[in-house]
Amino acid sequence: MPKETPLSGRSFLGEALSDPREGALAKYRRLVFGEGGILGLLRYELLLLLFSNIPGALGILLRRIFYRPLFKRMGRGVIIGTGVTLRHPGRISLGNHVAIDDYCTLDARGENCGGITLGDRTIVSRFSILRTKEGTIEIGAGAGIGSHSILASTSSLVAGEHLLLAPASCIIAGGQHAFARADVPIVAQGMISKGGVSIGDDVWIGSRATILDGVKIGAHAIVGACALVNKEIPAYAIAYGVPAKQVGDRRHPSEAGGGGAQGSGR
Repeated sequence: MPKETPLSGRSFLGEALSDPREGALAKYRRLVFGEGGILGLLRYELLLLLFSNIPGALGILLRRIFYRPLFKRMGRGVIIGTGVTLRHPGRISLGNHVAIDDYCTLDARGENCGGITLGDRTIVSRFSILRTKEGTIEIGAGAGIGSHSILASTSSLVAGEHLLLAPASCIIAGGQHAFARADVPIVAQGMISKGGVSIGDDVWIGSRATILDGVKIGAHAIVGACALVNKEIPAYAIAYGVPAKQVGDRRHPSEAGGGGAQGSGR
């Protein structure tokens, strides 16, 4: 069983909102923009106001031109759709030809470490949420993240190349609430991490699957739709169920059956 590691007792959001030393503008800057002075915040606000909701090819072109200074890195040929929410964009790196579909959220909030890194040719489909809270999300090249998916990290979420994550899937790395004391509200007991989530190359995760903290999924594995993965899945395994269990091996076609994850990240 993965070792549990205590995280900060208070969330980044809670600390930012409750700090009596900061005014409303400073709190807002800390929550949505991150490091940088008032001029950086004003530029962020102006760019999103002018360009975030322009539809069609014109909007894509304008965002490609004017959003570049907001990001830690923005590669060539990046597509950012209409209504995309950006939080702490200075901690977000986008590889070449990354596509972020309409109404997605990229939230890399935090102050000390972490951020979001998307490899070349990664596609994030509409209404998906990628969120870190002092954590890290790293997705390898050629990934497809299906619509309405949630990737959340307060520790480390690392996926290899060619990930296929079908719609409405959920990956949670860290951020589990401690609950050892019944006399203290759970929200006041801090959080723990079991080491984050690690996913190898060429993994297919089916629709509405949930991957919990502390899980490692080996390369070339398949996780079926609606599975709940709470322990390691070996390389080349085919697994599904609640909790997920291995039922086949891709290296043995008679067992694999040719399908079963249901849904695609593209």
